[in-house]
Amino acid sequence: MLEKMKILIISDAWHPQVNGVVRTYEHLSDELEKMGHEVKVIGPSDFSYKTSLPGYPEIKLVLFPYNKLSNMIKAFNPDIIHISVEGPLGWAGRKYCRRHNINFSTSYHTHFPHYMEERMPKSLPFLRKLARNLGVWYVKKFHNASQNLMLASPSLESVLKDWGFKNNIHRLTRGVNIDTFFPDPDIDIFKNLPKPIALYVGRVAIEKNLEAFLSMTWEGSKIIVGDGPSRSYLESKYPDAQFLGKQKGEDLANCYRSSDIFVFPSQTDTFGIVLIEALATGIPIAAYPVTGPKDIIIDDSLGYLDENLGTAAQKALESKDQDIEKRRAYVTQNYSWKAAALQFLNAPR
Repeated sequence: MLEKMKILIISDAWHPQVNGVVRTYEHLSDELEKMGHEVKVIGPSDFSYKTSLPGYPEIKLVLFPYNKLSNMIKAFNPDIIHISVEGPLGWAGRKYCRRHNINFSTSYHTHFPHYMEERMPKSLPFLRKLARNLGVWYVKKFHNASQNLMLASPSLESVLKDWGFKNNIHRLTRGVNIDTFFPDPDIDIFKNLPKPIALYVGRVAIEKNLEAFLSMTWEGSKIIVGDGPSRSYLESKYPDAQFLGKQKGEDLANCYRSSDIFVFPSQTDTFGIVLIEALATGIPIAAYPVTGPKDIIIDDSLGYLDENLGTAAQKALESKDQDIEKRRAYVTQNYSWKAAALQFLNAPR
């Protein structure tokens, strides 16, 4: 039986944001608390002085957080400190731990170098390369002081090692609430739309490469669930697509159940919880062969990976009525939040 501990998670991504990082620590916190541990998450909403991330008004960056954060850490007196994001709060937490000789762990959730690269003009490749290299330097410097770096997948570990990361690596996978996400052939909330249905769930932002999905040849309907800074532009450019905004819980599960395939156009994600949610509801995946999808889609019963997203989508559609229970069983056997919480607790300190 593990000793009951006080666990502090410092995250620049936390409520009211909606993204994979927030969902990861929501579920991890719940599981850790079920095991009897006390969990506290410190996020931007705990601080008065903030500014918006350029282009992302919903993402707040804390200004000058060190003194207040120091007092909060001392008051909580944690046994474990985990820093999840390379933002102002993350850097302040890193500084506190180094200053007081406290071990801490970090996670690599976001391909920050790729995000920087994507925001540079494609017509200026030297700027894109410079932005990417600066991003690699930034994330390496942030994580180099952690006692272990938690990663979701083997392919992500390979990428970071190629970039020169020397950290101790510990696996931290993800999970699905299988009581919410399950197949139900009687559900069809898209019954009035032209079939087949291709679904995307996630942030609507440039780094998600949504135009690859929205511009691909598809005979039926394309559904976008989620919100973000690119939504109004994409809605205007692709009027035939259905933009449903943020959905959660049963409403989100019904979007998966009512779709024929799930399309994941991102080439910059490090995992993709939405992939395993889609599989848990029985629908196949179409994606690029990149970090995240290639760790999850390990055979053709789960979906198809191709450098041509349209090709992957057509192959996935051909298999939509096959292996439904196999997809769900694969998720049930390999991805649970309880297993992820145990991985978190068993990381070297």
